Amino acid sequence: MTSRRTAPNLSGRVALVAGGTRGAGRGIAIELGAAGAVVYVSGRTTREARSDMDRPETIEETAELVTAAGGQGIPVRCDHRDPAQVRALVAGIEDRHGRLDILVNDVWGGDPLTEWDTPFWQLDLTKVHTMWDRAVFTHVVTSRYAVPLMMRRRGGLIVEISDGLGREYRGNLAYDLAKTAVNRLAVAQAAELAEHGITALAVTPGFLRSEAMLDHFGVTEANWRDGGRKDPHFLASETPRYVGRAVAALAADPEVAARAGQVLTSWDLAEEYGFTDVDGRKPHWDRHLRDAAAPN
Repeated sequence: MTSRRTAPNLSGRVALVAGGTRGAGRGIAIELGAAGAVVYVSGRTTREARSDMDRPETIEETAELVTAAGGQGIPVRCDHRDPAQVRALVAGIEDRHGRLDILVNDVWGGDPLTEWDTPFWQLDLTKVHTMWDRAVFTHVVTSRYAVPLMMRRRGGLIVEISDGLGREYRGNLAYDLAKTAVNRLAVAQAAELAEHGITALAVTPGFLRSEAMLDHFGVTEANWRDGGRKDPHFLASETPRYVGRAVAALAADPEVAARAGQVLTSWDLAEEYGFTDVDGRKPHWDRHLRDAAAPN
């Protein structure tokens, strides 16, 4: 079992982080790079043009952070809803490296589409459809074109990045449906890929302290604890690098196939593999929620 005491070694591995512009995708890309991997970072926002998410983070920045961490970051603009663009992206990886060892499906883009506190019979169906296309169909398209390249080496890891274990309703039908579907993608892919030596699974972070969430609380990573004044749960949040370390540990684990089809958590994997967040903390979202719900 790999741990932070014996850092993951992914030298010679080639990874694609689909949706690596920001958030969990950026954290995962950086940690794969820190383990020595070549990491393709795909997304829609570049230094030349922003996507309709209208965020400042770019795929070039993420790729530079990957390289600075010790890997090789390669940015490629790609709208993963478009099969032609995804096919071209994978063809480029094949031409340059002849292999793909790790695929991380982290495309999301649903935050501005989620109509919280709105019953499903009042939802904007255009937004529901767009969320499904962005958060689920993109994952199907990317796996559809990436898996044949992975099959050439009869091995590899597909990680579906989720939000939650899918046990409880998430408060909005469209959001709940999209996130639960991502977990089921891991189950379905694992079942069909087992005979090809490729492992598919899902990983969820806890309360993710993403760039957008820092902005929401009006804080930076330097003073993030101040956000606890607005929401005490924020004090149990984790950086995107935490789930990144979880994915890197899984990718380096020679026994990862035993986890095929499972929905795993950043906090449980931290306990098992022995890594911490970048600040030395070991956030445990499930334990935090249990403690918060316990009677005084």
